[in-house]
Amino acid sequence: MKPNSNMAKQLQYRRLLMLALLLGAAFVGLGYRLVDLQVLRHEELSALAQQNTFRESVLEPRRGDILDARGNILATSTFVKTVCVNPALVANHQAEVARVLAPLLQKEESWLIEQMRPQFITNQKGEQKPRVSVRLKQKVSLETWQKIQTAMSELRFAPDEKKLSKSERAFFAALRQEAILTEPQEDQLRVYPNQTLAAHVLGYVQTEDRITNRQHKVEIVGKEGIEFSFDSKLRGVPGWRVTETDKHKREMVNLREQDVEPRDGWNVVLTIDSVIQHIVETALVETMEKYSPISVSAIVVRPRTGEILAMATLPTFDPGNINTSSADARRNRVVSDIAEPGSTFKIVVVSGALNDRTVKPSDTFDCEHGRFRYAGRDLRDHEPYDILSVESIITKSSNIGAAKIGIKMGEDRVFDYMRDFGFGQKTMIPLPAEVRGIVHPVKEWSKVSIAQIPMGHGVAVTRLQMTMAMCAIANKGVLMRPMLVDRWEDQERRIMSQLVPQKARQVISEGAARQMVTALKTVVSPVGTAPKAVLEHYTVAGKTGTAQKPVPGGYSADKFFSSFIGFFPADNPELCISISLDEPKGSHYGGQTAAPVFKQIAERAANYLNIRPEDGTDVPSIPETVAAPGDKVSIKTASARPQ
Repeated sequence: MKPNSNMAKQLQYRRLLMLALLLGAAFVGLGYRLVDLQVLRHEELSALAQQNTFRESVLEPRRGDILDARGNILATSTFVKTVCVNPALVANHQAEVARVLAPLLQKEESWLIEQMRPQFITNQKGEQKPRVSVRLKQKVSLETWQKIQTAMSELRFAPDEKKLSKSERAFFAALRQEAILTEPQEDQLRVYPNQTLAAHVLGYVQTEDRITNRQHKVEIVGKEGIEFSFDSKLRGVPGWRVTETDKHKREMVNLREQDVEPRDGWNVVLTIDSVIQHIVETALVETMEKYSPISVSAIVVRPRTGEILAMATLPTFDPGNINTSSADARRNRVVSDIAEPGSTFKIVVVSGALNDRTVKPSDTFDCEHGRFRYAGRDLRDHEPYDILSVESIITKSSNIGAAKIGIKMGEDRVFDYMRDFGFGQKTMIPLPAEVRGIVHPVKEWSKVSIAQIPMGHGVAVTRLQMTMAMCAIANKGVLMRPMLVDRWEDQERRIMSQLVPQKARQVISEGAARQMVTALKTVVSPVGTAPKAVLEHYTVAGKTGTAQKPVPGGYSADKFFSSFIGFFPADNPELCISISLDEPKGSHYGGQTAAPVFKQIAERAANYLNIRPEDGTDVPSIPETVAAPGDKVSIKTASARPQ
């Protein structure tokens, strides 16, 4: 019995030793695993854990609104969602879900079904993983998203789901609640309630994808117009949030480390009046249909302040749908295109000569019966005029008379006044793509330049430059900076910055300006070049322009740049209105094409602004376009004039 007892003990010892070795090996393995996790792979696993629960997100500010002078919204922003689907949760129920979503997302059911089919992506290790989020539509309004959530919650997959198994009921509950989701970061949709109204002033925005701190970020960036010029102020300042989530991706608010609210962008209030803008654009559409020019433009300015009440050019575009427009249509020709102005430029030379007292309004010049040869070139008038006074040279728009006044002034003085009136330099209007125009220094002039420039050839200007020059004459010789922005407000409409009119310089004396106004009044008389610009209750002063367009080797015989710039009441101006047509078909004289458009806009604008008639009469109100803040343009009867 003793040997057996020893054998049993030895076996027991071996078993204990084996168990000890196994336990030792297990502890060694566990220790190695702990060292591997806590030491060797600490940084890798810590980063992975943080990636799974740590969330650092940028809080986008709301882009500021663009308002007109009366507080009407011209551009605004609303937060929108990007709607996605988790194909794994839809399983084989694509048709039922697509039938519900199609009318809400305005997508074809067949397309939605394809997007909901299982899709796979390859990770960095080359493994195939199912996609858990597929985009269905961007820029979905919050209202539509709520309708989607309601529709999904009411979706039924069996006549009586209560009879289904517990796992089936859980599956359909998850499908209804989680299969259709949105990306965590909200996007913004820029909305232009009045569509094409003031499009070239407003500009437009585009979204740009950027990767910052390993995060995908979609930014709204201003392009063209006010949207571009003041992009940083409109955009605001982003905030940020640093927090942690649980395994279901739900934020644990108590672990939120940083939470900095964004500062929304400022609102910009323009000097543009949406009603006058609508009046102008309506008139331009009719002009475009009648004369079929390459383009037609108009500007309405308060001469005393330089405030721009309307600025429009056709062709135009819808800033909310720029994909349907061409780059040519999006170009603001008022500030970016140049042309030889023709006879409207005579105001520069004649007013300068009056200011220098080189001439008096009653002085006369021989206009050579319509043909004057100077420096080997023939200068012609549209009519065979003989002796004309300085005032009549303006009335009749004599090229030869203006040329002789310029010759009498001399090259240096003509150049000085061109620069003083703002030509050859930017007006500093806060719009992109403004050009300087072309004003050659005197040393580059040819022998005939001194005769051609006074009649509006050999110089190229923007439509805004020419308008502001006329405003200087209307404003007692003071050139103002064009003013397009009135003030900046925060989201609570508190004024953050108020802008004021800025004087550029005194170009001519008040006396010379008064003499020039007297001459410009005769332009709209029956013997002038623009009787179609006359207003019934106001005295108008203005000037026509009909310039042959330059072509290789000279000037075109059938392509013209036609214009009229006028202001009223002439002796106490409230508005200056400029009309320009590039290559009108049929009639091409500024007095025939542009002057009637001036009259149409002036009458409606005067009625809307309640400008008191000079003759003291009361004009009945007419239906006019007005807009309530935040509304689209609507029709309303303008208030009657004060007695």
